[in-house]
Amino acid sequence: MKILTLFAALALTSFSMAPKVATVNTTESTITWTAKKVTGQHHGKVPITSATLDYEDNRILGGNFEMDMTSLTVEDITDPGMNKKLSDHLKSDDFFSVEKHNKSMFKITDAKTSDGKAYQITGDLTIKGITKPVTFPATVSVSGGKITATGKLTFDRTHYDIKFRSGSYFENLADKLIYDDVELDVKLVASE
Repeated sequence: MKILTLFAALALTSFSMAPKVATVNTTESTITWTAKKVTGQHHGKVPITSATLDYEDNRILGGNFEMDMTSLTVEDITDPGMNKKLSDHLKSDDFFSVEKHNKSMFKITDAKTSDGKAYQITGDLTIKGITKPVTFPATVSVSGGKITATGKLTFDRTHYDIKFRSGSYFENLADKLIYDDVELDVKLVASE
């Protein structure tokens, strides 16, 4: 009986030491993508389907977010036909292959901070079923019971088998070249 009591005490202790999980409000949170090419750039949104932040003692310890690639939008092209053309192309096998890979995700593996506001976030980014580590700076603020985490995550698209018009794989692209780096401006809003 003493052994069962000891196991129960250990289980309760380890359970109570787990960080709080703050659910992210997906309607207040945003991910804006930006991709650049020789002749300019494009940007749009990728909806967040779910996200959490592991939060304790005013510090982020972990978390994750999932993106709905089927609902990726283009926001800088106002002509409906041209907008649809680029949006459909981004969803095609030349880019994100959304019919086969409708979700992308990011999972925090390390959150370094000295003040609880400025962070160096490292995590695993999964796109098209390929997972690679990325590190980026982020800022966290807490006000009125809301936790707001913002950061600019930059990834090399060729690491996720997105090679269309990449200068790393094709020569003589001239003004057709699309740069490899894609930026994701992430804003997660959660409740304490």
